[in-house]
Parts: sequence; structure tokens; C-alpha cells
Amino acid sequence: EVQLVESGGGLVQAGGSLTLSCVASGFAFDDYTLCWFRQAPGKKREGVSCIDNSEGTTWYADSVKGRFTISSDKAKSTTYLRMNSPKPEDTAVYYCAADNSWLHTVVVVAAGTDELGYWGKGTLVTVSS
Repeated sequence: EVQLVESGGGLVQAGGSLTLSCVASGFAFDDYTLCWFRQAPGKKREGVSCIDNSEGTTWYADSVKGRFTISSDKAKSTTYLRMNSPKPEDTAVYYCAADNSWLHTVVVVAAGTDELGYWGKGTLVTVSS
């Protein structure tokens, strides 16, 4: 059974830092693309960052570029999102997603959809000003 379990969300002050974790199981983690999406109240879910575990290629949304860092620990089957200098507008439920194709993932994110293979249940991040 495929599982993606997010953790690490909570309340953080603007300008602080927070690290989200996504523990994966039930699929070949090393060969998959892992992404972080987020959904703010009343808004559409949007892609934040992705990493191709097989090649190490990464992608970031313009809104988080230079502040957030995605990484994977293959030994722990875990993908992280380090959030530095978060802003109140980063407040959202953050979801982990996985897909077996980097190319498909890029198309999905560029199209603003969320049609990826597997999803976690999300973790809430609240950034206070």
C-alpha cells in the first residue's frame, strides 16, 4: 500500500524557519518524483517544489525560490521542505505528492493541475506576522 505521511507543520513566525517531512512507503522511492503542493483557504492547490529522486533535478515556484529548499534522504525514504523566511502568504495546508515521471510532473505543475499519482493528507502551516 502506498503511503505518504507529512509532518512538521505548525505555527511559525514570519522570518523564522520550519522543515516539513514526507515519509514515503509502498513504492520505489529512489525512482520517483516527489513534490510539495499547498492550498490556502479559498484558493486552488498549487505546486511549491519538486525533486526527481533519480536525477536530483529540482523545481521551485517563483514565489518560494531562494527561500524554500527541497531535498530527499533515500535511506529514510523521506522528502523534506525547508522553509526559510516564511511569509504570512505561505500559510496553507502543505501536501506531499509522488509520481513515477518527472516529465509528467512538470506538465502537471505547469498546467496548474494536481493530477499526480499519490497524495498525502497534508500538514497545516500557519505563518504569523
